[in-house]
Amino acid sequence: MIFWVIAILLALVATGLLISPLWWATATGPGATDIDVYRDQLAEVDRDLARGVLAADEAERTRTEIARRILAADKATGPVLSDGPARGRPLAIALAVAVVAATATLYWTLGAPGYDNFPQAERIARGDAMRANRPTQAQAEAAAPTLPTPDAGDDYLAMVAQLRAIVPTRPDDTQGWELLARQEATLGNFTAAIAAQTHLIGLRGDPPPLPDQELLADLMVAAADGLVSPETEDLIRDILERAPQNITARYYIGLLYAQTDRPDIAFRLWRDLVTEGPADDPHVQFAGGQVQAVAAAAGVDYAPPPERGPSAADVAAAADMTPEDRAAMVQGMVAQLSDRLATQGGPATDWARLITALGVLGDSDQAMAILTEARQVFSSDPTGLQTIDDAAAQAGLIE
Repeated sequence: MIFWVIAILLALVATGLLISPLWWATATGPGATDIDVYRDQLAEVDRDLARGVLAADEAERTRTEIARRILAADKATGPVLSDGPARGRPLAIALAVAVVAATATLYWTLGAPGYDNFPQAERIARGDAMRANRPTQAQAEAAAPTLPTPDAGDDYLAMVAQLRAIVPTRPDDTQGWELLARQEATLGNFTAAIAAQTHLIGLRGDPPPLPDQELLADLMVAAADGLVSPETEDLIRDILERAPQNITARYYIGLLYAQTDRPDIAFRLWRDLVTEGPADDPHVQFAGGQVQAVAAAAGVDYAPPPERGPSAADVAAAADMTPEDRAAMVQGMVAQLSDRLATQGGPATDWARLITALGVLGDSDQAMAILTEARQVFSSDPTGLQTIDDAAAQAGLIE
């Protein structure tokens, strides 16, 4: 509030100084300068008389002549002074409006209305304090709003009820706990899904599969209404120690910093994720939807990267290619996709696309090798396995 009071007062003072000459019409006519000269002449006459250079009668005649000229000059100046306000005030009003509008527009573009003004060291300390004083996972879950009950059929709800009754009686049944966790998540029962997924991770051994930990991170953030709690931070940092390029963990670390007043760090993390990550990964898409906002908060002029994939010009060029050239282009794209999955990994949809493409190219041996590797990567992800198997069936690799 103090900032706005000071800013408004300064704006009013500056505007007043700019328009006052026009408002009060201080412009003078040609006689104003002459009057000053004549007054100097009168003073000079008095000095000459005092020094004895000028006789008294000569001094009186000179004063009379100068006085006559002052009266004439005053008459020449008067009409300009009286007509000035009528002509200058409309211009003064227009100038005041223009100055205020330009100032507001400039601040709205370059400033940050409503954002506190903190020195860098104080902002860093404030971010550290916010991160240290976050709600725990249990507190965040307790404060999260109640989600509406999804529209599920009676048969489905009965199946989930059976899982809830049977699975706890089979503590070592990994398939049952995996199914229970996913069904609870589908119904929006994230706290129950977290409990089931945590039990499942305990059964997997040490270290647990990364996809299991990624799903647990998703569930914990969802249960906390989008907050990255200290417990979730510990989990995603554990993932990053094992896989520094893991997309899920990189997104949530960025989200943590965005939530604790460090948009500069969030921007650096998300910028690389949006630029390098697979475009169809949901976490990459989440980062892409927020990266411009954190860039603006960090004071960075950022333009999102162009959409990846073949451009309209590439498609048009491909239409004019010979069959041999077109096949070479497709093989190049397939090779790029294969290299990226081998070095960076990716979602099941990318693996499925690679298998389908290899099947279209008739490279069944390579497609089968990719299928085998993909099944190992997504061995604990039934949904991912189904996506991959569907692609394999489409490619004619399995029945």
